[in-house]
Amino acid sequence: MRVLTVLVTMLAAAVLAPTGARATAPGAENWNAPAITWHSLKTGIPEATRTGKTVVMVFHAPWCTACAKYRSVFKDERVVAAAKDVVMILVDADADKTANGAFAPDGTYVPRTIFMTPDGEVRTDLTGKSDPKHPHTIDIDKADELLALMQKAGVTASGEAEPDRRASN
Repeated sequence: MRVLTVLVTMLAAAVLAPTGARATAPGAENWNAPAITWHSLKTGIPEATRTGKTVVMVFHAPWCTACAKYRSVFKDERVVAAAKDVVMILVDADADKTANGAFAPDGTYVPRTIFMTPDGEVRTDLTGKSDPKHPHTIDIDKADELLALMQKAGVTASGEAEPDRRASN
């Protein structure tokens, strides 16, 4: 009976754990979850609004070989650390065609990495440099470009750190 009580308690704790503690985006296990907490749009947008953090939204597709290569960038320990300061959202462009079209300021190509304010504004100052026709393409081979953009995401134009706008409860 005691074993059953312990198992029920452990199951309840797992079910009731805060969603920020585990990845909620489908396919996140391929993108270094749980080291990075990947949200779906459904959980990520409210999380960004609640915390005041910048959103990093990555669009991918299962068939995309460049996306498969890009996944390794998210295993870099510096990217994992930087991901804690933003809200990471992972979107399968094929599975969610509505989101893919809605967040496509320059096309629906993949992989595509879009930085947004917590209010949903696309950060046009945070784009890749390798392809002017596809500015939301980030270097898929090395973490340096993504890392620099993630670090810049937490800094205002004046160079000051963004204020913590999280709700205090």
